[in-house]
Amino acid sequence: MLGHLDPVMLSRIQFAFIIAFHILFPSFTIGLGSWLAVLQWRRLRTANSAYGDVYHMWVKIFAVTFGMGVVSGVVMSFQFGTNWALFSDRAGNILGPMLGYEVLTAFFLEASFLGVMLFGENRVGRKTYFASNIIVAAGTLLSAFWILAANSFMQTPQGFRIAKDGRLFPVDWKQIIFNPSFPYRFFHMVTAAYLTTAFAVGGVGAWYLLRGRHIKQARIMLGMAMIMAIFVAPLQLFIGDSHGRNTLKYQPEKVAAMEGLWKTQRGAPSIIFGWPDQKDEVTKYAIEIPKLSSLILTHDPEGLVRGLDEWPRGDHPPVPLVFFAFRAMVGLGSLMILTGLTALVLFFRKRLFDTRWFQRWCVLMSPAGFLAVLCGWCVTETGRQPWVVYNILRTEQAVSPVNGATVALSFCAFVLTYAVVFGAGVHFIMKLIGKGPGAREKTYGSRGLDQPVLITDPASEKD
Repeated sequence: MLGHLDPVMLSRIQFAFIIAFHILFPSFTIGLGSWLAVLQWRRLRTANSAYGDVYHMWVKIFAVTFGMGVVSGVVMSFQFGTNWALFSDRAGNILGPMLGYEVLTAFFLEASFLGVMLFGENRVGRKTYFASNIIVAAGTLLSAFWILAANSFMQTPQGFRIAKDGRLFPVDWKQIIFNPSFPYRFFHMVTAAYLTTAFAVGGVGAWYLLRGRHIKQARIMLGMAMIMAIFVAPLQLFIGDSHGRNTLKYQPEKVAAMEGLWKTQRGAPSIIFGWPDQKDEVTKYAIEIPKLSSLILTHDPEGLVRGLDEWPRGDHPPVPLVFFAFRAMVGLGSLMILTGLTALVLFFRKRLFDTRWFQRWCVLMSPAGFLAVLCGWCVTETGRQPWVVYNILRTEQAVSPVNGATVALSFCAFVLTYAVVFGAGVHFIMKLIGKGPGAREKTYGSRGLDQPVLITDPASEKD
């Protein structure tokens, strides 16, 4: 029975599981690395003990998350050889170097200076320690740069040639790296990572405030998180708009799937909700706003938006999945903007830190960034189907010659292993959050001195 399973579909499901699990960790560490650097800067500038308490709690969480991201990333890369060997053979000359550069220029940088962050506080000068925070934060962004460059090449490939045997070879690395969709994807992903971290940290701070614990530290967490929500969430709206227009130009069928638009038309409506029926090629029960889709995508209410009828059925992505994931992402982003605006009103009313219903709302919103990232990646990757390299290499041409039973068994093994290993990691993170930012003395080593310079920073468990 297992021998009749579709290896292409199973390989796609397995890769979707692995990458969905993996993307949660980089999307958190990218934002958390930068936030830790800001915390350390504020700690040095103000000598406020609360900043140090918050920093020491979250740097441990950063280390655990970073480790889980590395492990899940290694597993993901193994799949290129096990489940997607033909993809590796065809596109490896281009994607291999970019993934290698990510390891050489970003991962080694992050891993080396993360050691200083974790174990060097009492051994190096305060400026050196702060510099290590900056370098780790820069390393996370550099890692995102290379990964997004590789992924964007798969979305909008250029700067290559195709050999007679079907393999892709680089011709112009500048074009390959800075392909048409790369700038939009990079800034969209980095901004999403910052918002993911902000709402996770803000939710923890709100949870402490609700329980009357670590008040000073909780106010820092919630306050800094809401600053990100106030300024970055609306910015993400404009970046997303630019990204959408770029996608309309280079991957119009993906946009048609996102909009649930089956026929090309001018003045295309925006379907707020509906049920895309891929078999009958119609969106049932549609609730529409006339001409809004054309206005958003082309900035012209009578603009032309291409429908899925312009492509053969075999080239259509899975429309329902793309359609609903896109609306979930936009809905979560709208809630983030609303949260930031509410925080701004409460701040001016001097009620930001004592409005309990808002604190409960922030706790509820703490996973919003993670969910939005998953939905966004679902739109990006599923919307590209049936191509693994857009218009160059189809997914069924990229899978390894393995049978369905082998993929099914390995997938089950992955699920069980991830449940145990990463379940333990998440449990440890929750224990760190439950313990909270404890009191301790902070010491910085000083270059040229045998003994560290002591900065006494007592902080109580409760305000």
